[in-house]
Formats: sequence, structure tokens, C-alpha cells
Amino acid sequence: MAIKADYHIHTHFSGDSSAPMEETIRRAVSLGLTHICITEHYDPDYVYAPGGEVLFELNTDSYLYELLKLREKYKDQISVGFGVELGLQPHLKRQLAVYSKSHEFDFIIGSSHICNRADPYYPAFFEGRTAEEAHREYFQTVLECVKTLPYFDVYGHLDYVVRYGPTKNEQYTYARHADVFDQILTHLIDNEKGIELNTNGFRAGLGQPNPCIDILRRYRELGGEIITIGSDAHTPDDIASHFDKACDILKACGFQYYCIFQSRMPEYFKL
Repeated sequence: MAIKADYHIHTHFSGDSSAPMEETIRRAVSLGLTHICITEHYDPDYVYAPGGEVLFELNTDSYLYELLKLREKYKDQISVGFGVELGLQPHLKRQLAVYSKSHEFDFIIGSSHICNRADPYYPAFFEGRTAEEAHREYFQTVLECVKTLPYFDVYGHLDYVVRYGPTKNEQYTYARHADVFDQILTHLIDNEKGIELNTNGFRAGLGQPNPCIDILRRYRELGGEIITIGSDAHTPDDIASHFDKACDILKACGFQYYCIFQSRMPEYFKL
């Protein structure tokens, strides 16, 4: 496997995972990875669907305490980064600014899980309108977040919304929303922010990563070079899933390198 770093992983400190951190690290070692970054969810003011599960808030100090113990224990086998996945919402500007500086993170993913006070994970987000209309609203929100919340290193699963619609990505293409996507990608590049190739799209049945291949290719065409690869694993079994496909896709899109981050600074590895 050419890719040796998984930079989007959740353990039991994220409300939607029960994976023990040590089991997660041991699984990564067994797969031959040299670097991972744990990126627990920090999603303040998350909006729950009626009857939906309640996700607890991230206790960052407890998370860091366990990570540092295990980092030391496995230091001769793998590098374990201290990361977080920020749930971006425009009204949280000050809270996210403070939080992003509250600890010495190695890596911060910015993600849009909430769009105008609703999560596309739940079917209600798509009710009463076409998939294209729902997608458009989501991508406009991503653009707003990119422009107003610069507290991240890469933007996560940029087209997250397509995972959960009733038709998934059957009616979705980069071209349908190219005007918005190009604004997002240009702003990220101009501000030295990256994107990720998130392989959870394959597990979700999309046949592609998040974002889709055309967006990855367009990011590179516009001059983007900062790209991480993440499985978005919530169980140890999903770590580095579909990374063989990820390597081929990046090369086909014109990338020669992928990134890891340490102390919020990118480091490049040859594909």
C-alpha cells in the first residue's frame, strides 16, 4: 500500500464511535501505516433530529491524556497525531477561534455537518425538494463557512451531503455546481488550506470518495496541492479502507504527493 497515513479517524471520544483508542492504533500498526491522526468530533451546538441519538460533547483534555499515553507506548511503531474535526457553523466563529487555539493540535479538519440548522444525515433534510436543491443549499453553506471560519487545515468530505440523500449521488456531478465549487476551491487555495480525499464515500455506496473525483481533479487544476487521505473510520476495521483506490485516483488527478500534518504544518509524501 503506497499510502501510509490515515488522517481522519474517530475513537470512543467521538459521540458516534465506540472504538477503543488502543485497538485503533494497533489496527493501524498491523496494516503497516507509519502515521495516523486521531480526529475526534468537536461539534458545538449540534442540532439533533427528533428522536435522534444524543452525541456527548468532546472532553478534549481526557482525549489528549489517553492519546499521549498511547503515543508514548507505540512511538517505535507508529506516529500518532493529535487532531480534531471541527463542526463548522457560521455563528460559532468566536467559539471555534478560541477552541482551535486552546490546545497544541497537530491537525484540524473543518467539516460541515450542519446546514442551516439541519444535518443531511437525517432524511428530513431532503424532504419536499429535489436532490439538486438540497445539494445546492449545502454547498452554499460550505462556501460561507470557508470564507468566515479559517480555523482548520483541510476541509473534510467536502460533498458530505451526497452520502445521505434518497438517490445518493445518482443525480450529482461537479458540473451542476461548478460555480460554487470553484469559489470554494479557489478560496481554500488562496488561503493555503487543503482538502481531504475521504474514502468513506466508497463504504457509503457512492463508488467514489468524498469529494468526488471531478472535484479532486479541479482542485489540482486550480493549483491545489495540500491533500490528506482519511478513512473517516469509526471502527478499527475501517482504518485505511479503500486506500489502494485513493492512490490511483490521486495520481490520475495529477497529484504527485499527499500530506500529513504535524504542529499544523503540512509535510509531503510521494505517492
